[in-house]
Amino acid sequence: MLTLLRISGFALIDEVEIGFGPGLTVITGETGAGKSILVQALGVLRGGRAGPDLIRSGADEARVEAILELPASSPMRARLADDGREAGDADEGLVVRRVIARGAGDGRGRARAHAHLGGSIATSADLAAVVGRLVDIASQHDQQSLTSPDAQLAILDAFAEDPAVLAEMAAAFEAKRAAETALAAFAGDARARAEREDLLRFQLGELDAARPAPGEDEALAVERERLRSAERLYAATNGAEETLYAGDGAVAERIAAALKELEPLAKIDPALAPGVERLREAGAAVEDVARDLGRYARGIRSDPARLVEVEERLHLLQRLARKHGATLAELAARREALAAELGALGSYDEGLASRQRAVDAAAARAGQAAAALTGIRRQAAASLERKVIAGLRELGFSTPRLIVEIEPRELGASGADRVRFLFEPNPGDPPRPLAKIASGGELSRLMLAVKQALARTDEVLTYVFDEIDAGIGGGTAEVVGRKLKRLAADRQVIVITHLPQVAAFADAHIRVEKAVTRGRTHVSIVALPAEARAAEIARMLAGAAPSAQAAAHADEMLRAARQTADKDSGGGRAHEGIGRPSRNVAR
Repeated sequence: MLTLLRISGFALIDEVEIGFGPGLTVITGETGAGKSILVQALGVLRGGRAGPDLIRSGADEARVEAILELPASSPMRARLADDGREAGDADEGLVVRRVIARGAGDGRGRARAHAHLGGSIATSADLAAVVGRLVDIASQHDQQSLTSPDAQLAILDAFAEDPAVLAEMAAAFEAKRAAETALAAFAGDARARAEREDLLRFQLGELDAARPAPGEDEALAVERERLRSAERLYAATNGAEETLYAGDGAVAERIAAALKELEPLAKIDPALAPGVERLREAGAAVEDVARDLGRYARGIRSDPARLVEVEERLHLLQRLARKHGATLAELAARREALAAELGALGSYDEGLASRQRAVDAAAARAGQAAAALTGIRRQAAASLERKVIAGLRELGFSTPRLIVEIEPRELGASGADRVRFLFEPNPGDPPRPLAKIASGGELSRLMLAVKQALARTDEVLTYVFDEIDAGIGGGTAEVVGRKLKRLAADRQVIVITHLPQVAAFADAHIRVEKAVTRGRTHVSIVALPAEARAAEIARMLAGAAPSAQAAAHADEMLRAARQTADKDSGGGRAHEGIGRPSRNVAR
């Protein structure tokens, strides 16, 4: 549930901190006091629009923060963990934050928004996927949440509680679409296939004619440099042989002369023996090196024709590598891939039949999934009708009818069903689509009945109702308040209302006030203590200066609501007070 909401620099709010507890919280205030600003702030946290007009005049940024307490059994904990986010424990909860900062220039048309969710940076889509599933906002002015066919389908699926079948339907449809795409790509026009086949044959012919070998380019590069430097290599190695061994006064000859003089002396003084031995080894090494250099020099030949041949071969290999986007070592694998593609083109009829079989199998799987989903939906539709109708009777409708109509449509990721909710509020009226219901009060009560039917099946923690009780009054308003109180036994419920009959059922009461200080308008939030609730309800009954009779009526309404709630809950009051006090800081 929502335990804390902090708002600063937002709309007409300087800074406010509001604590929420379980049960039913009502938010009241004069018309135009700014009650819906709280709904706007929660909408921003749910990934909604974050425009520059939401930033308080004179502020650099608007900031909305909330703490959501997730039950240990909430499926959302596993999703957050998979995303590397922290869901928080019982004391801390899931922390959500969104900041809207002014952009460059005068800030009238641009804003930058960034968000944090569970300790990590988040996008508006992340907020919608997480907070949007935990905090549900229903507004009497936003009928899309109940009247659109897509929303009605989602309501029915949420009530059916079979996510595995929905997941299989989506996966089967995606497999079908992928198979159809593969078939279409393979079944391109004949000219394109013929041109591709000609190109593949030409490329294979090039590679087969060249027959490149791994490492060949490196060996050829070495040979090319040797041929280019043949004269220098010969002169250097031949000269070194002359110096070391073959020429007059060569190094080997001088070492031999030194040994001839030292060897007899080493017999006289053994201390010379190690030096003589090293000199003997040096002489042998010089002779070996000289012989190797001589052989190398005699093998060097200046061959311009071979140099041209090597350079042409290197150029060919480099061109092939560039053409196929591969190294020389990878050209062999590239050749195999070209040959495989050519073979596939050559067996076009077999490949086409194979892909058609894949499409048929995927279509059969998708059809089976859609049929299973339709069966589940039809069964759930009957149960949903009964539950909503029962709720509507409690809300003052004598003989309401709700028909969940399921019609076939083209197969899609959500199945092959089109869902429409048809409603007959009064006997004798034909059932009509919800979008054509004239009364906002009727739609409001229907929305409440649907929410209660879903209360035990969806993962919503907090229901926020923004004036959905508009258009009703009297005894029906009291029934709505009682219904909201019952709904709050399963979920946290926050209601913005103008009806004292609804406010009387609250576990906690928050008042929104608007004031002008030093020429500047600001909105404040006040958590009313128990003793102040009667005065606020009296104001709702009789205006800014309620009479003693209105005050007495407010006391009686609170007593009656408590007795009704005690009776509905079996003698015990489910919730008392709110989690944390509200705090306002004016700048």
